[in-house]
Amino acid sequence: MRLLLASASPARAETLRRAGIDPLVAVSDVDEDALVRDAQLERGPLSVEEVVELLARAKAEAVLRTAAARDADLVVGCDSLLDLDGEAMGKPGTADRARRRWLRMRGREAVLRTGHWVRMRDGRARGAVSATTVRFADVGEDEIDAYVATGEPLRLAGAFTIDGLGAAFVAGVDGDPHGVVGISLPLLRTVLADLGVAWPSLWSPAARA
Repeated sequence: MRLLLASASPARAETLRRAGIDPLVAVSDVDEDALVRDAQLERGPLSVEEVVELLARAKAEAVLRTAAARDADLVVGCDSLLDLDGEAMGKPGTADRARRRWLRMRGREAVLRTGHWVRMRDGRARGAVSATTVRFADVGEDEIDAYVATGEPLRLAGAFTIDGLGAAFVAGVDGDPHGVVGISLPLLRTVLADLGVAWPSLWSPAARA
């Protein structure tokens, strides 16, 4: 079976490749801020968990309209946010916001929540959210400034990653580390099993050899 990943994240695609899956990739055109704003107007305040599942579903459904979907048996959408004291933290975007974020996070714990939405070609769908507790090291301001200056945290949910320059600033995680990277393989396997898809059926020919 062929999996289409509805994400621009190189880390998500690489995680799948390392697991033996060669995904198709298509980036959605979802206006995330507008989608969340409209949902809150309709339903009231959303939890971080509800937001990531909402966005994961929207991304998966959006790429179904792309040419890449014609060659896919199923679409997987993902979205990640850091949950710190119930506040959703996405990509900081600017150095100032990233620095302030790290000054608040250092020496503390937060939960990285990643929404997953699987949409089959026949219309069946399932969603689930992974939650991984992240323990941040009590890093100094000079380390924070050096990290922010690299630009890496500006484009990452929560302003950090465990598979890049920020890895040394994460003291540990409780839960699936893949969820921190942006796609939980154990959770995705369970969701696919609920839809009747066996995980090995997604392996590429090279992985089966």
